[in-house]
Amino acid sequence: MAEFRDFLRHVLATLAYRGSKAVRGAPEGFAAFRASPTARTPAEILAHVGDLLDWALALARGAEKWHDSTPLRWDDEVVRFHRALVSLDEFLAGQEPLAATPERLLQGPLADALTHVGQITLLRRLVGTPVRAENYARAEIAAGRVGPDQPAPVREFD
Repeated sequence: MAEFRDFLRHVLATLAYRGSKAVRGAPEGFAAFRASPTARTPAEILAHVGDLLDWALALARGAEKWHDSTPLRWDDEVVRFHRALVSLDEFLAGQEPLAATPERLLQGPLADALTHVGQITLLRRLVGTPVRAENYARAEIAAGRVGPDQPAPVREFD
């Protein structure tokens, strides 16, 4: 089980790295941008990602619960994103048994969170401030590094 937990921690570090890149340097007003009348705003998407990470922690602890959060100010949502990553990472690094299978955590909340980070990246392009492409296989991503201080990209391109 330790290998699965380590793998999930690497998934979280990947989410932190990609998510940090997606939200860093977002222009004024980006949080409220709506690509269509029924689309979520970036702030709503990031709040949803926070909810997904909270849900993942609840699943891991065996207390499945869901909460739809009202989006905070953009900077506060970015802080919440990293806090939720840290909380889940600390749980996975600990000794408390997983109440959900690693597969369930990955296929549900974690894969969904990665998808939504991709949406934020796409929305950045739509507002004219694209996130530079990168060879993520070369990125310096390490389990446990889930805070806002992420390493510089190794190989970006346009």
